[in-house]
Amino acid sequence: MPDSMPPGVILSVDIASQSLTLTNQGGEIVARYPVSTGLNGPGQADGSGCTPLGDHYVRARIGAGEPVNTVFRGRRPTGEVYSPGLAEAYPERDWILTRILWLCGCEWGQNRGPGVDTFRRYIYIHGTPDSEPMGVARSHGCIRMRNADIVELFDRVPAGTHVRIS
Repeated sequence: MPDSMPPGVILSVDIASQSLTLTNQGGEIVARYPVSTGLNGPGQADGSGCTPLGDHYVRARIGAGEPVNTVFRGRRPTGEVYSPGLAEAYPERDWILTRILWLCGCEWGQNRGPGVDTFRRYIYIHGTPDSEPMGVARSHGCIRMRNADIVELFDRVPAGTHVRIS
């Protein structure tokens, strides 16, 4: 975990409005995107299906250069490209597509450490099928985005970027 957040862009996820805001170093809003957070609401506990609150940072960026709709399992491309037919064949899958920004908590006992660790819970900002609604909490705890939006965001966000979820 970085001792202090690097200067630069900041991501703010607002669970109430189901939105993600990108601000620059000067505090100006650069972009705002609709998202879908945890169906079970905000929360920290392992296995809760909730989206964790507080200060985080982007620990890993996964999927650079992969085609839009690339399917990931265990943070690795499967070789599949999402399609309605693939979704019909595997209706139980939680689709993680296109790009992954893997988050790590910064607050010991809140979103980092035993029982509440965002990184060990595999909480990401990631792409999802474009047929999935945005602005509605429906994920298993991650922050889902439209594929075009996650590609755009991924290209603007370096590892170490501060992420505030409230």
